[in-house]
Parts: sequence; C-alpha cells; structure tokens
Amino acid sequence: MAGASFLSVPLIGCASRSTVQHSTAAAPKPAPHPAASASAGSAVAQAKPAASMPRATAPSGFGELEPPPDIFDAQALDLEFWLKPRTIDVVRPASGERAKLLYWKDGEIIESAYQDLCHLLRDVNGKETALIDPKLFETLWGTQAFVARYGIDTPLEILSGYRTPASNQKLREAGVPAARQSLHIEGRAADIRLANLNSEVLGGLVKSFRQGGVGFYYRAGPRGGWIHADTGLKRTWKG
Repeated sequence: MAGASFLSVPLIGCASRSTVQHSTAAAPKPAPHPAASASAGSAVAQAKPAASMPRATAPSGFGELEPPPDIFDAQALDLEFWLKPRTIDVVRPASGERAKLLYWKDGEIIESAYQDLCHLLRDVNGKETALIDPKLFETLWGTQAFVARYGIDTPLEILSGYRTPASNQKLREAGVPAARQSLHIEGRAADIRLANLNSEVLGGLVKSFRQGGVGFYYRAGPRGGWIHADTGLKRTWKG
C-alpha cells in the first residue's frame, strides 16, 4: 500500500487487508504504520509535563508505580503529539523477535516499515502474514509514546496479532479466550502487554483512545495478564 498522507489525532480509517506469505527465518525490520486523519478539535487540553506529575503506589500484588488515573487519558494529548515522527518498539515473545521502527513521518506511512510491522504481527502458528489495520498501529504507538512521557520506556509486547481462521479455532478448542468471529482474523486486533504497567491501567489508557474494543484479561503472576485492543465497535469486557 502506498504511503498515505493522513494527519492524525487519532487515526481514522483502515488499510485494505489480504493474506500474504512471508518468510519467517529472520527477525523483521521495524515496520511503520500510517497516521490517522482527524481534526485539531479532538486535541483536548494539553497533558501536564511529566516532571510535574506525581506517582501513585500501584494496588497490592502489582509491585509497580502508576500515574494517577486522571492523567492517563489520551484525549488530553495535544496536537503536537500526533504530528511528531512515530517510532514503535515492539517485541514478539512467541518468536523471540524485536523491532524498533520509524513507521510514520511528515504525515505519511513508511511502506517498508508498515510491511515489517505486519510481518511481526503475523500468525506465528499458521505462519501467515496479513495486512494489519493502520488504525490499530496508531493505538499501539500512541499507548507506548504516552507512557514513555512518564518514564515507562519498554517495548510493547505483542502476544497475539493476526490469526488464521484455523489458528483461531485451535485456540478455542484449547480453551483459550478467542471469539468465533475474532477481529484477529481480520488483522484488526492485538493482545498486548507492557512491563511496569499493570493490565488495568494499560487497558484504561487503551480505552481512552476511543478507537475500538478493549478486553481486560487479568491473570495471576508477575505480569498480571494482558489487554486486547481492536478497531471494531467501541466496547469493553473482562475475560
């Protein structure tokens, strides 16, 4: 797909999707993603400087610090945040791959980086790659860039991205939470995690982008679960 010239606050609109084969031998180069078109009117009050924000102790069992919920709101971001170059740092635990990619700059998607990101979010079980909705990459990048303002500078873990229908069915049969008509099959969903940020806070931030559905999956253990983010209808649930 050719580089699009969209400005975003946040991105609106999806890329076309088609399944493509891609070699899985080497770790993918960082892939970029497109920006969204939006009006400056959706850029609400500017977020306060990170240095001035207090830290609150996380709930017992999480062992991390978290910013107060009232500042963890993407709607408080200024327009300048959405116009700067976008580099996303992601890791895929299932394949051991990591990529740090500049995928959007000067209002355009960098096509090669976008393709690399699509490969990184491939179905690692079915070994197939599909085009990922650019709107999803905007939410993933925005989430990572937002928390970086508060000292959380770690790669975004992609636990699941695109899934073939066969892979999705296998998960269902194994008792893993997976909808029959999952948006993962359409390249419109990702299950994510961020070190040093508990899933409830991460999910609240993703939800504040107002880009689609958000699922909260709480699990015992040091990582505390994960968040499902998609570009479907705006809805929330717990799994």
